[in-house]
Amino acid sequence: MERFKRWLPDRDAVRSNRWLRWMGPALYHPALWSLRRRGFALGMALGIFFGLLIPVAQIPLSAFAAVMLRAYVPAAIASTLVTNPVTFGPVYFAAWKLGGWMLGDGASGVGGPLVVGLATMAVLLSTLTYALVTTIWRWRVLRKRRLRMPHTAA
Repeated sequence: MERFKRWLPDRDAVRSNRWLRWMGPALYHPALWSLRRRGFALGMALGIFFGLLIPVAQIPLSAFAAVMLRAYVPAAIASTLVTNPVTFGPVYFAAWKLGGWMLGDGASGVGGPLVVGLATMAVLLSTLTYALVTTIWRWRVLRKRRLRMPHTAA
């Protein structure tokens, strides 16, 4: 977890960001900066959701949602980078193909299939991210607990 924390923006960087400053005192709530399982998993899921669904203003929207839902803000901001200049093309192509498949042969143009595909991917991947992060977090906690407990002979 420490390795991951190095990549995340810190509290002061987020509070001084010109796109996020308007949230003011709401950014000072301690739950937004506490690295806990639920908040971290929710922050990651929110970032993935907005990173896939919204092509612009992903960071402010995910930060706003994180503040409203008391999620870990740095994770919400960092995980929006699921779409970046390198991944943008493949992600949008996959979303267009998925939307076209879901809408069937009657789908014409790019807009409809792309929107349906992005919405589907955003919901599915953010839900999967929440479940995966929660599962890995629990597994790590249980593993550390088992390693700390003395082994007793039966």
